[in-house]
Amino acid sequence: MNEIRFPLSCIQTGSSSELTPRLVPPAGYIRVVLGLLSFYLMPSCPWPAISCYLLSFLLDEVDGSVARAMDQCSRFGAMMDMLTDRCATTCLLLNLSLLYPSYTFLFQLSLCLDISGHWLYMHSSSIKGSASHKTIDLSENPVLRVYYTNWTFMLVVCYGYELFFCLLYLLHHLQEPAAWFYWLLGLCGIICLLKTFINLVHLVTAAQDIAALDAADREKRQ
Repeated sequence: MNEIRFPLSCIQTGSSSELTPRLVPPAGYIRVVLGLLSFYLMPSCPWPAISCYLLSFLLDEVDGSVARAMDQCSRFGAMMDMLTDRCATTCLLLNLSLLYPSYTFLFQLSLCLDISGHWLYMHSSSIKGSASHKTIDLSENPVLRVYYTNWTFMLVVCYGYELFFCLLYLLHHLQEPAAWFYWLLGLCGIICLLKTFINLVHLVTAAQDIAALDAADREKRQ
């Protein structure tokens, strides 16, 4: 079975039994602090808030680069990375629901697909014994194959998804946005739709994998 492996942001020292949460790279904890600061500032200070939010998001790549350079890995680091991303997006969408109440259902739908798709896909990867949800079988869903094997494509989709919500937040606070702002918002909106579709694919693929594992377990018991 051919696989593509992307090391996650995490720290390992010595044997696997020596992995401890406190050894996660500092960038991981800085992301959490910046995220919390951003949430606190969102109601009253849009530019500092969105600056902290985007910096926290960009540090995710720094965190991962450090981990790859040092060849370090831990399950805690992987899970912390996932939880930080999901919590950050959740809090931003909660704020957007207050700013744009007419679109609350769309924000809720996007959030449900984001959380459920990532969580179930990571859970199914763990059950199958993969080192990471980013470790995939090349025979799996073609959409996810492109998503996880093309690093540039993944970064563009992830950044565009987050930037779309950030631009929506700023749009509420800007008096007269420039034309380029609307063009960028529209482009990121298309990327956001693509990322939402990929989240749905995550959810369906993971559900099928878990159902197949359940069926295999029943056959073994018979």
